[in-house]
Amino acid sequence: MEDKRILYVSSEVVPYLAENEVSVMSYDVPKMINDQGGQIRIFMPRYGNINERRHQLHEVIRLSGMNLVVNDIDVPLIIKVASIPKERIQVYFIDNDEYFKRKATFTDEEGQMYPDNDERAIFFAKGVVETVKKLNWVPDIIHVHGWMASLLPVYMKHYYKDEALFSETKIVTSIYTQSFEGNLSSQMINKVAFDEIPNQDIQFLSEPNYENIMKTAITHSDGVIIASEGVSLDLTKYIESSGKPFLPFVAKNEFAEAYTNFYKNEIL
Repeated sequence: MEDKRILYVSSEVVPYLAENEVSVMSYDVPKMINDQGGQIRIFMPRYGNINERRHQLHEVIRLSGMNLVVNDIDVPLIIKVASIPKERIQVYFIDNDEYFKRKATFTDEEGQMYPDNDERAIFFAKGVVETVKKLNWVPDIIHVHGWMASLLPVYMKHYYKDEALFSETKIVTSIYTQSFEGNLSSQMINKVAFDEIPNQDIQFLSEPNYENIMKTAITHSDGVIIASEGVSLDLTKYIESSGKPFLPFVAKNEFAEAYTNFYKNEIL
C-alpha cells in the first residue's frame, strides 16, 4: 500500500475516546496502512468530552472559517488537529459549538440520543469533504467507520459527485454491531433530501434506525467490510445481496493481511 492515500472517517478513535470495537479499529487500520508506507489522514468529530489540553488539539485557522448549510441553516465549521503520539499520524477534528460542545458523544446524561444526531451526521460528512477539498489531498480510498460517519458515502455519491478531485476515489464502509436503540429524527430523510439527494436513493432513511442508516451507507459504497462478528442476519444478507465486493469478518490477529488484500484486489 506504499504511497496509496487513504482517508479514514470515523465516529470514534482511540486514544481520544474510550476503547470499543469502532474506536480501536479506527486506530489499528490506519496505523497498519501507515506502517506499510501508505499516506493516511483520520477525521472524527470533536466531541466535548475529548480533552483538548491532554491531547494537544489546536485549531487550524487556514481550514476553519467556512459555513456549511444544514437543513437551510448556516453552521460555522471549525477544524482542529492533533497527532497520535509516537505514530506520526495526524487526526483532524470536525468541530462546531452547537453540535459538538456538549460533554458526551451521542447521548445525554440520561442515556437519551441527542435529537439533532441526524444534523450532526450531515454536518460531519460535509465538514470532512470540505476540509479535504481545502487540503487539496486526493484520497484513493475513503474508509468509513461508525454510524455518525455513515452519511459520507451518500454525500460523496450525490452532493459531491461532480467534484473532479474525487473522480477516482473509492468508498469502503465497515459495518459493526455497535448501534443505537430506536430511530434518529423522523425528519432526517427530509434534511438529507434538502441537499438535492433523490428521495428514492435514501428511502431507508424514512425510518432512520441503525440498520437502515447502515443499509443506506452500503448502497452508496464501493466495498463493504463486515467488521464485527455479530452483525445481524438482516444486515449480512443485505451486504451479500448488494452486489458490492465485501470482506467477511476476520479475527483481530488476521485483519492486516485481509484488509490490505481487500483494498488492493477489490477496491483499487
